[in-house]
Amino acid sequence: MKTWILLATAGVLGVAAVQSNGAEPQDDLRALMKKKLESSQRVLEGLAANNFETVSKNASELQRISKAGEFAVLKTPQYDAYRNQFRWAAEMLEEMAKAKNGDGAGLVYVELTLTCLKCHKHVREAGLPGK
Repeated sequence: MKTWILLATAGVLGVAAVQSNGAEPQDDLRALMKKKLESSQRVLEGLAANNFETVSKNASELQRISKAGEFAVLKTPQYDAYRNQFRWAAEMLEEMAKAKNGDGAGLVYVELTLTCLKCHKHVREAGLPGK
């Protein structure tokens, strides 16, 4: 259990450190990514405290964020796959929280975090349009 918490924490911290090719993202995107990070951190807090209401609420917020127009920063098949994987993981996270399945929610949280890291790498490598 401690292992996945450490992995998840490392993933969240990694997401905070990621930037796209060193360029400043648009203000709307930056605000959205900050909200995503904050919600992800709250999910981790909820998992650590076995607070499924917090996990569910923030998983729902992550789903909302994933549907925002600013979240669609690239038009590549790989980006679309990562975006869909993120949305699926956020939905599963909410389902696991509602079922009070802490182990399942923890595993899905790790999947969500890994998807973020892979996607941020893809965005850095592909570059944002107009940059």
